[in-house]
Amino acid sequence: MSPLQLRDVTVANRVWMSPMAQYSAAPDGKPTDWHLVHYGARAVGGAGLIMIEASAVGPSHRCTAADLGLWNEEQAAAHRRLTSFISEQGAVPAIQLQAAGRKGSHKLPWDGLGQNDPVHVGDGGWDTIAPSTVRFGDLSLPQEASHADIDRTVADFAHSAKLAQHAGYQVVEIQASHGYILHAFLSPLSNHRTDEYGGTLQNRMRFPLRVARAVRQAFPPEKPVFVRITATDWVEGGISIDEAAFFAKELAAVGIDLHLVLHHRPDGQSSWPNQYHRAL
Repeated sequence: MSPLQLRDVTVANRVWMSPMAQYSAAPDGKPTDWHLVHYGARAVGGAGLIMIEASAVGPSHRCTAADLGLWNEEQAAAHRRLTSFISEQGAVPAIQLQAAGRKGSHKLPWDGLGQNDPVHVGDGGWDTIAPSTVRFGDLSLPQEASHADIDRTVADFAHSAKLAQHAGYQVVEIQASHGYILHAFLSPLSNHRTDEYGGTLQNRMRFPLRVARAVRQAFPPEKPVFVRITATDWVEGGISIDEAAFFAKELAAVGIDLHLVLHHRPDGQSSWPNQYHRAL
């Protein structure tokens, strides 16, 4: 229950609320009363840090049409309702920034086959990108990300980090696990590229590290940046623990303050416990 100091941000205790997708955003990606009650109650309960669920850095980076977003000023203004209340309770407001990649454009968990049920462009969905044209489960076949797509995504993360500051967040976390786009680039199971973004670990790390640098530079230097990573894919030929450890060291070198290690199971679910590790 002792405080933790990260840069100029002090978290009152080590009881932190992890980001948990609610699929309850307004059609414009803004938080609703549901989010205020959901997160506000945990802040009232005494959690030291409240991590708002994965919020898309652009419309095409969402998982579902009901995902939270943080890609424009109107959304940032709506998020201030959450950050103000959380801060008033003595908790630290934080937010996870997300780009779904090939796991995007699917139905809500309680609709049809849920996260295994794609929403096609003609039905209100959107095109997705990935390191290679390898679909995730039964979802739509993604397009291989071009260099321009990669550059835009890096810029989208940086822009979202700036908006997080305007919204009142004291911490941002980059989602680089769970099979979303940054993890997809890291994993040889989904990254079959032959250019400078594929092949060796150094190449596969290139895009996630670009995002980490961009977010670190965009977010105020006195505030911490976290990254959630996958420790292992639990599949032969996937990310190994040694590779994850090397990636974590590279994250520390670009100024990331904390990384969350997620032990990924073959069925795509996370295994507990998750553990936070100081990167610096």
